[in-house]
Amino acid sequence: MILVDSSVWVDYFRAADTPQVALLDSLLGRMPIAVGDLIAAEVLQGVRDDRQYTWVKKTLDLFEHVDLVGYALAVRASEHDRVLRAKGITIRKTIDTLIAARCIEDGLTLLHADRDFDPFVEHLGLRTAYSET
Repeated sequence: MILVDSSVWVDYFRAADTPQVALLDSLLGRMPIAVGDLIAAEVLQGVRDDRQYTWVKKTLDLFEHVDLVGYALAVRASEHDRVLRAKGITIRKTIDTLIAARCIEDGLTLLHADRDFDPFVEHLGLRTAYSET
C-alpha cells in the first residue's frame, strides 16, 4: 500500500506537473492508495473555496484511510527524531516524523515531495515510491 503525503495531494489537486503527481496518476486503480488522517487534515485545511473543499474531501474519501498516531507510535516517532538529531539532522515538522514513523512501523511505502523525509530513508529505512525531491 502507498501512503500519499500532503505534499503530493496538494500538487495533485492543483494539477501541478510534477513527477510525483504523474506517479500518483499512474498508480490510481493499479495499487492500493491510502490517505492518513493527519494528511487529510493538512490538505483540507489548505482549501479555501467551499465547492473545492467538497470535491477534495469526496476524492480523499475514495481511498483507504490510515490512522497515523496513537501513543505508542508517538513515542516511536520521538525515538526516530532522537536518532536523527544525534546525527545533526533536524526535521522541520513533527507531523512528518509521525508520518514517517507510521510508514516504517507498518511497512507502508510513502509517496512524497518533501525533503524532510529523506533522512528517514537514509537512516531509518523508510520506503518511498519516488526518491527525488
